[in-house]
Amino acid sequence: MSTPESTRNYGGRSVADRRADRRVRFLDAALTVFATKSYANSTISDICAGAGLSRRQFYEEFGGRQEVLVALYDEIQRDAGAAIAAGFESASPADLWQAASTVMTAYVTSIGTDARRAKIAFVEIVGVSEEVERHRLAQRAQWGVVFESLLGQLVGADVHPPGGYEMSATAFIGAVNGLVHQWSITEPRPPVTDLVEVLSTILVALVSERPTAR
Repeated sequence: MSTPESTRNYGGRSVADRRADRRVRFLDAALTVFATKSYANSTISDICAGAGLSRRQFYEEFGGRQEVLVALYDEIQRDAGAAIAAGFESASPADLWQAASTVMTAYVTSIGTDARRAKIAFVEIVGVSEEVERHRLAQRAQWGVVFESLLGQLVGADVHPPGGYEMSATAFIGAVNGLVHQWSITEPRPPVTDLVEVLSTILVALVSERPTAR
């Protein structure tokens, strides 16, 4: 009986393990290449050189540069989503400010402390192609769902932000993207607590009771 290719061992490691390792190396190299040279000015050869692997090995893992960029972007978004979920679990629902601060700290730590990741998430992914733009906007819509779900759990279903959740989510996501990216490239970088305070203030203001017009 023949052994499936993915389960064969070479030097004590399966083909699947070796390919997973190569994929990580390509993604790590692309993160640096795209952030340093920009996606538009980089090549597959740059990525291969950074990974110390061949073009043949690259095409065994990816269809092209765009596929690598989207894979990086999705990885960064997944990590940020997991960080927010963990932060929310540890937050106190009874204290809106503390909960907002905890969640924002988790997000910033995940996506903003490495300027390369912030650049991929907020700059390099924008306007690459129609296909990538659809993917990016779909991801932004998912963040809107997260925004509504978390705030709904904190303030209750009877509280509605100005313009409704969709409009407020779009405004808040835009503020987050701009502020976190600017913070990530500022030298010297301000304390993360300053950034979190600004973002938390905006978030809390969106669901705080507003004075009635006279």
